Amino acid sequence: MSVNIEKLMEIKFTLNGKMIEVETPAHWTLLRLLREKLGLTGTKEGCGIGECGACTVLLDNIPVNSCLILAPKVEGRSVETVEGLGSKDALHPLQKSFVDHGAVQCGFCTPGIMMSSKALLERNAHPTQDEIKEAISGHLCRCTGYQQIIEAIEAVGK
Repeated sequence: MSVNIEKLMEIKFTLNGKMIEVETPAHWTLLRLLREKLGLTGTKEGCGIGECGACTVLLDNIPVNSCLILAPKVEGRSVETVEGLGSKDALHPLQKSFVDHGAVQCGFCTPGIMMSSKALLERNAHPTQDEIKEAISGHLCRCTGYQQIIEAIEAVGK
């Protein structure tokens, strides 16, 4: 006989500028909540252990690996995902710059890098290349070689 005892929790938090209330299993990560329950699949799961940066979102404007944050820990806080950056009709300057500079190849790492870049540009509107490299140092990209990404971020800061 199998018993399924899954504790559900009701949490309220701001997601991409809108207050939401959602029920989540207590053991789910923020990443799982975003993708499986809320349908926000822009945030990617790469490694699942906080090493690749693909799942980066902004938690109270600070880049975090959503695979390492339990969903109930966002109660009363603000979460921003790549879906909150822009729209098909009005791209965020980072999104436009990534396209213009060829900084998107397979695109798997792109959402996380964009979120870290957004946080950087909000605290430092004109970062140096070294500051950009530091800001994206927690992200693994297998396609671009990083130079186009750095140039795209730098162009937004000019």
